[in-house]
Amino acid sequence: MTAVGLITADPGHPLLAATSALLEGRGHRVTVLHPEQDPAGLAGLADHAGTAGTARTAGTARTAGTVGTSGPLADVYLLKARTPGALALARALEQRGSVVVNSAAATALCQDRTAMADTARAAGVPFAPTVAAGALGRLAAGGTGGCGPVAAGPVVVKSRYSRKHDLVARVSGDAELRGLAAAWPDEPVVVQDLAPGTGWDHKLWAVGDAYFAALRRSELSPGGRGPTLPLALTDLPPGWLDLVRTVGEAFALDVYGVDVIDTGGGRPVVVDINAFPGIRHQPGAPEALAELALGGAGVSGGAGGSAQEGLGSSSVNAPRPTTRR
Repeated sequence: MTAVGLITADPGHPLLAATSALLEGRGHRVTVLHPEQDPAGLAGLADHAGTAGTARTAGTARTAGTVGTSGPLADVYLLKARTPGALALARALEQRGSVVVNSAAATALCQDRTAMADTARAAGVPFAPTVAAGALGRLAAGGTGGCGPVAAGPVVVKSRYSRKHDLVARVSGDAELRGLAAAWPDEPVVVQDLAPGTGWDHKLWAVGDAYFAALRRSELSPGGRGPTLPLALTDLPPGWLDLVRTVGEAFALDVYGVDVIDTGGGRPVVVDINAFPGIRHQPGAPEALAELALGGAGVSGGAGGSAQEGLGSSSVNAPRPTTRR
């Protein structure tokens, strides 16, 4: 039996729920850690420092806050949260020798869009030119004449620190900039060049070595965000999967998303990178995540068979996922 811990505020998320069902159906244990609801959990890890070598099993399946406060470590943790509390908990687990997917460092790197752009471009990824512009209110007070990238508009203004419900908006001039600043005056932002495209974003996801893709109407298009449409990997332009692999290696990510715009003729521009995205409605994604969790725990087979046999094959014919450490 393998013990898998979920660091999340939403264990009912479709990807996590389906993955948990697969694991529990094969006799593995799944436990939830909610750092915001159980602040004692982090203190409990500190109190138990030095016991990382003990035998590891989980407590009651999917019981919030049990691992780290009253029991030994799980074999592997899946970090689907980006709050300061979740990152602190992940770091404490790593200090005790736990495997955390994705690591706290890799997750934090994807939160700062300035560091994200620098890391991507250093790895040769065609990332949209991105400039840190300070607080939005100060940027708007200076007008577009005070910021070259905005003056050249239209541009995309985004929260510097990526999180749920953050700021992403198209800005074409001073009036729009001031209107945005009225609602977000103290928000640190970055300014990105608006990549020319069709109004559709290519959503590319990786779970270990399994890959998934979809098309989604951009939230920056005139009609706003639209539906997500299926997209076969074979329909991607040549080299795009290699681009996704490069991102994973550069950021040391195992579960991640890459938002790509086709600027014409299959020329990609990456506009965002996300650690542990939702990957909703992608057949094979829960199976790939379950396999990745067992691989991170060092399990070569699940409950009497291989992980592939015990969990079902992914819709993507890829090698069995392994974690990047």
